[in-house]
Amino acid sequence: MFVSYLILTLLHVQTAVLARPGGESIGCDDYLGSDKVVDKCGVCGGDNTGCQVVSGVFKHALTSLGYHRVVEIPQGATKINITEMHKSNNYLALRSRSGRSIINGNWAIDRPGKYEGGGTMFTYKRPNEISSTAGESFLAEGPTNEILDVYMIHQQPNPGVHYEYVIMGNNAISPQVPPHRRPGEPFNGQLVPEGRSQQEGKEKEGDQEKADERGGAPEMFTLESAQTFPVRQPDRFSLHRPDSVVPPAPQPPRQSRDHNWKQLGTTECSTTCGKGSQYPIFRCVNRNTHEEVPESYCDLTMKPTPEEEPCNIFPCPAFWDIGEWSECSKTCGLGMQHRQVLCRQVYANRSLTVQPYRCQHLEKPETTSTCQLKICSEWQIRTDWTSCSVPCGVGQRTRDVKCVSNIGDVVDDEECNMKLRPNDIENCDMGPCAKSWFLTEWSERCSAECGAGVRTRSVVCMTNHVSSLPLEGCGSNRPAEATPCDNGPCTGKVEWFAGSWSQCSVECGSGTQQREVICVRKNTDTFEVLDPYECSFLEKPPSQQPCHLKPCGAKWFHTEWSMCSKTCQGGFRVREVRCLADDMTLSNLCDPQLKPEEKESCNPQDCVPEVDENCKDRYYNCNVVVQARLCVYNYYKTACCASCTRVANRHSGFPGSR
Repeated sequence: MFVSYLILTLLHVQTAVLARPGGESIGCDDYLGSDKVVDKCGVCGGDNTGCQVVSGVFKHALTSLGYHRVVEIPQGATKINITEMHKSNNYLALRSRSGRSIINGNWAIDRPGKYEGGGTMFTYKRPNEISSTAGESFLAEGPTNEILDVYMIHQQPNPGVHYEYVIMGNNAISPQVPPHRRPGEPFNGQLVPEGRSQQEGKEKEGDQEKADERGGAPEMFTLESAQTFPVRQPDRFSLHRPDSVVPPAPQPPRQSRDHNWKQLGTTECSTTCGKGSQYPIFRCVNRNTHEEVPESYCDLTMKPTPEEEPCNIFPCPAFWDIGEWSECSKTCGLGMQHRQVLCRQVYANRSLTVQPYRCQHLEKPETTSTCQLKICSEWQIRTDWTSCSVPCGVGQRTRDVKCVSNIGDVVDDEECNMKLRPNDIENCDMGPCAKSWFLTEWSERCSAECGAGVRTRSVVCMTNHVSSLPLEGCGSNRPAEATPCDNGPCTGKVEWFAGSWSQCSVECGSGTQQREVICVRKNTDTFEVLDPYECSFLEKPPSQQPCHLKPCGAKWFHTEWSMCSKTCQGGFRVREVRCLADDMTLSNLCDPQLKPEEKESCNPQDCVPEVDENCKDRYYNCNVVVQARLCVYNYYKTACCASCTRVANRHSGFPGSR
């Protein structure tokens, strides 16, 4: 790993070298023809002794799920590389000693990307290709300005985590930092930390005092070595070095020349944040005194071509990035719409999503809002329930339900909420049909040939059971079984007059016969009916006797007619008809041609609209209300009652027509 790092450093140095036409190059000290390069510690002209490369592998076998510390990254560390040795279901996490989570904290897994922490920018990579076996990694150039801890969120056996970083040692050689760069910023692809050197000790006393003020040495902890290394805290100083402070002159490749080109500062940065660009400024200087002289003293053909350099690479202030509103959650009425609001920062010409606390200095825009595309149509019940379709048992009844817009028009049902639609048909229970009185027709013959007599009929109470039929199941309002009849007066002397026996009260089975027995005085052409006491001296004949014509067999029975379905304009009424055997059980032996009707028309007369004295128009211009279709609203329906009622009757008929 150390060899690969050294090769990478040399590649960066070679890429950054400015070649001159004659083959000479600019060294890391910015002098044309200098052969100085940056060592692995970032020291210009160093011998790799000014820093310490700390590396190792965390291979501990973990048993419990959760966060386990892998390694501590000390303050001032550079070239940080934390890499999982093989793909796994574990996650790497990073947090500061102050407790602030930087990556994958609080059991929340962040997306791969760039995250700022510890004074540097960490690149979080998580390869997700199916064929890739690479694990997660944290990479940062540094230097860090505080101690950071690397953790593993353990979920499966640990495949091993390789860690590596560079820290400055006690015997670090002071780098030759160009006056136009800050310590710790990228230089020729490498980080240039600031230290102290023996040459720098020979410079002016003011530079020496500045070097003495540099930071101390916090401890560094690794799981394998557990050693303590001193760390240099780099100073920050002005973007431009004062004229009185100049670096020691390098050994020129050609002693015959007295003047050469040297970089003195840079142009201003093109942007104030988010990574801009600037160019080096080359001046002609005396090799010995380092004083700037006119350009004519130097060879103009040897003047280096300025190349673009990054500057102000720190992120711009965070801002709220507002997305587009979603569609309204409802097509009518009050709904909700949403939008995404993210905290973002521009860094290296890229807009990155960062933690929301970065935008806490700005008021966060709303993420939800109410919306209404139009007023919803609503269901309206236009008529009352109709009568039940059957006089007894379970039937159905209906009513008119329409979808009405906010201006009163009848529209398609789809424009109203079908889940809220009132029922327009429902079952109705008129009571059990089983417990009803069933009657035969009245007998045609009167029980008396003359005078007062009676006609009879059969009355049966039907229940749900087809066997025993308790009469009390139908209530106490038993229909009459006999009705009076009169065939005219009789003539004769005082005697009991017995009329002919009536037909048997039943056409079959056991019944009774009736006859009239009266006291009469028969005259020549007439009979005079006397009080019964006038014939008390005579034995009164019986007026009733049992009879049995034949076994009944099957016979039609029916209930009374129901109420008419309409009070006018033609309705109908129904009754129930059953065929019963001698034992009053259901039978199918009745003559179908003799079956009584089960339904008939009724109330054919025209309807007369009801007059409501309280239904009047309160305003003279109620016709405008009708034209504007405002009668659907209760206020106008009351204020213009007569006009609205007339319109309603024209559409649905008079109320009495139901």
